[in-house]
Amino acid sequence: MALTGKLEIEIEIQSSATEFFNFFVKTLHNLPNVASCVHAGQLHQGDDWHAIGSAKHWTYTVDGKVVTCKERFEEIDEENKTLKIELFEGDVKEEHKSFKCIIKVTDKEGGGAVAKWSFLYEKIHAGISDPKGYLDLAKSLAKDVDAHLLSAQEGRAEN
Repeated sequence: MALTGKLEIEIEIQSSATEFFNFFVKTLHNLPNVASCVHAGQLHQGDDWHAIGSAKHWTYTVDGKVVTCKERFEEIDEENKTLKIELFEGDVKEEHKSFKCIIKVTDKEGGGAVAKWSFLYEKIHAGISDPKGYLDLAKSLAKDVDAHLLSAQEGRAEN
């Protein structure tokens, strides 16, 4: 069994690629208020939640278990709506030497978008299962963030 791996999932959303991407790179601090699977988040290191290198501490549910990790943005590509994130410390390090997430969002013709989540990881040893629960986490996050953005749009349209 290979120690390195990559899991990917594409999730269709109703929000535009720009709105969805901007939520993660500009208002990520609101994630615990939006996503049912995220219980808490706090800025751990740095002055800005959304800056490259600032570390955030998260508590969330994956595979039915409450876990923690720290995370930092490695790269923000606004033109291609791509965000590269490193997860480190906490529960994720118990089984992985490295764990990264890439979110790329592209508009669909006719409206909506597709959010592609890629998880790249290196396990500590071959007996560790692939982290497939993170695919469910991505689905849950995408669904909750999309619903939040659509609700905000409706609120703006009513005013």
